[in-house]
Amino acid sequence: MHSGRMRASNVSTTSDFTLVGLFSHTGPHLILFFLVITMFTAGLLGNTILIFLITTDSRLHTPMYFLLSQLSLLDIGFPLVTIPKMVADFLQERNVITFGGCATQMFFLMFMGVSEGVLLSFMSYDRYVAVCQPLHYQVLMRGQVCLVMVGASWFSGALVASILTSITLMFPYCASHTVDHFFCELPALLKLSCADTSAYELALSISGVLILLLPLSLVFTSYGHVLGAVLCMRSAEARHKAFTTCSSHMTVVGLFYGAAVFMYMVPGSYHSPQQDNMVSLFYSLITPTINPLIYSLRNREVRMAFVKAMGRADFRVKQ
Repeated sequence: MHSGRMRASNVSTTSDFTLVGLFSHTGPHLILFFLVITMFTAGLLGNTILIFLITTDSRLHTPMYFLLSQLSLLDIGFPLVTIPKMVADFLQERNVITFGGCATQMFFLMFMGVSEGVLLSFMSYDRYVAVCQPLHYQVLMRGQVCLVMVGASWFSGALVASILTSITLMFPYCASHTVDHFFCELPALLKLSCADTSAYELALSISGVLILLLPLSLVFTSYGHVLGAVLCMRSAEARHKAFTTCSSHMTVVGLFYGAAVFMYMVPGSYHSPQQDNMVSLFYSLITPTINPLIYSLRNREVRMAFVKAMGRADFRVKQ
């Protein structure tokens, strides 16, 4: 029945998919479930606080923090696409998602993933200019340039997500409708197609070079120059400040790109569905949760802004 519908138009708006959840209703899995809920809440709270501090504290009205606020915005969106649906399915014991819902999940995950990858490369360029071209920083990283950077990252995400989602949904899905994943992700969905997707998967791996490795090469180039400049600094304080800021960013880059390269550039035959689930959970929940911690705990300006905000709140309560 599904097969006939799918063959009729290649895209079905009525067929449902069944997602294989991460958890069962057993003791250890219940503990993991509540751990995921806790991390989800902490991630939303941490990124929201970071955006609030950057917006309200004038000392954080700089290009670096403006770009960081956009990263936090994406880190709020990432888990919102997957975790609430996963929680609802677990509580209702019903792991079904509509064809439209599956398409929506896939689009927004790719949209935010590509946008974040491009944004991280622009953030590395910002650090390069700050450390290696400090006298030209105000010109090279003026407001209009920052807006273009953010616009380019969001546009590239929307473009790539639109193209890849459209092509993926054109394949006939007439075999199993059980997605061996806890949300609709492109590699997991392609495995269900009854058409030959090998050429498309090869094209995906090749496009991954542009989508992932091009921004990553900009990151490595920028930080190669930054490392050279930092080692040549005479002031120990300036060297420590530059190294702390840049090492925080490199940690975030490593976590994000490591997971993305594994999922989208390593052929599916080289990793199992269980590994895919763990890596996907890592970049869709764990990374967005720890990003604000990495930037706040290792960044003196953010810590001071937080203390200042808490002091204002305490003063208002006492009044």
